[in-house]
Amino acid sequence: MRKMRKRPSGVDRQRRFHTDRKVKRKAALALSASVLSFNSGSISASGPGQPVTSIILTPNAANEQVDIRAPASQLSVSDEFKEALIEEEGVREVVYRDVAGYPTVGVGHLITPKDNLRVGQRISYDRILELLDQDLKIAEQGVARLVGDLPLYQHEFDALVDLVFNVGEGNVSPAKSPRLNAAIDAGDYQAIADELDYRTAAGKVARGLVYRSERRANMFMSAEYENPREAA
Repeated sequence: MRKMRKRPSGVDRQRRFHTDRKVKRKAALALSASVLSFNSGSISASGPGQPVTSIILTPNAANEQVDIRAPASQLSVSDEFKEALIEEEGVREVVYRDVAGYPTVGVGHLITPKDNLRVGQRISYDRILELLDQDLKIAEQGVARLVGDLPLYQHEFDALVDLVFNVGEGNVSPAKSPRLNAAIDAGDYQAIADELDYRTAAGKVARGLVYRSERRANMFMSAEYENPREAA
């Protein structure tokens, strides 16, 4: 006789949700140690694909927030943003399909033909860092093209990089995002913040994207990088 699987209780599901969140956070910090050019006083890992269990981070002072607006072409993403991005995207060594069905690996890297990778393949830690650096540069350049001469605070630039990284430069074009581009042309920062809400994948609202949009808006308007899920 076939055994019926026991359905997890509400308490079990909630416990699993919070455990997954902690694991994702640890993985973000683990990768941040290399990505953010941090000095690691203590790192211990339990093997490939496992989160770092202890880490002491010393931030790189060169990437501190500056309280003046500057052209986007002169800016690069902050350390604080990189950690938030890694926390949002997660870190995956094995190629998988994202919520929209696209083959993805590393920190939200969408597989391209030149990557020569297929679903199920594993990549090295060094290649994860290489792909992330490559994708961040592409997103930074995309923001510079998007805003033109409009000056930005560091946190405003970071939020727009998150947008371009998340949805792709094509989806913030005048044809696809006319209100966002109109707000940029008008130099209306509040209106720009109002257009940072992108919450659908494959035509459906994704809860993760709802939280990410909230985080992005908070980043743009208030320089707040905290994960809104923590308060949920």
